Amino acid sequence: MFSQLPVQFSKPCRYLYTMKTAIILGATGLTGSILLYRLIEDDSFDKIKLFSRSSAGKNSPKVEEHLIDLFQLEKHSKDFTADVVFCCIGTTKAKTPDDETYRKIDYGIPVSAAKLAKENGIKSFIVISALDANENSRIFYNRTKGEMERDVLKQRIEKTYILQPALIDGDRNESRFGEKIAGIVMKAFGFLIPKKYKVIKAEIIAQAMLILAKEGYSEKCITSDKIKEIAA
Repeated sequence: MFSQLPVQFSKPCRYLYTMKTAIILGATGLTGSILLYRLIEDDSFDKIKLFSRSSAGKNSPKVEEHLIDLFQLEKHSKDFTADVVFCCIGTTKAKTPDDETYRKIDYGIPVSAAKLAKENGIKSFIVISALDANENSRIFYNRTKGEMERDVLKQRIEKTYILQPALIDGDRNESRFGEKIAGIVMKAFGFLIPKKYKVIKAEIIAQAMLILAKEGYSEKCITSDKIKEIAA
């Protein structure tokens, strides 16, 4: 009786496993470097395109590096093709004291990337913002992040996820004295701090970004406490 089974039963097997291409902006930073490592180890992705000013130094056949001026990202539209974009770009006032340059990094690069993603039909865009981002804030940092979120969402990319972490903990290549002190204080008095304001590890953010790319989520703006739930 087995000979009567329809032949098409065996055909769908070819489509059960689809390899994906990812783009990372900010792969040399704390969270982006962890995410890059996870993507290299993940069999769901067969190509990882990095757009950055300097090399991430990862020797993997999966990795395709584009060393460019990120302020002119739109000039590289032809290469900006993938299934998902991970935007881990960000700076600090201490590192970038000039407001105009700061805005070009924290607002300009993510928004340009979202516009390119929309133009090139990329269905998933995941970007790291910050807790308390608000386009109407009097605080320059919060306002810049809020304006970035607003204009990324305006692109109406099908699966857009904006991560709003609290203070990010991890081993950085650069010294951030203020953040270190804040981290120590927040850890010491963590029992008094609401969940979404607690320090969050970069590894958790990277894990959540990977899960969002694969499984999606019901909300577009995701605070620290929910990032931890997704990663868990």
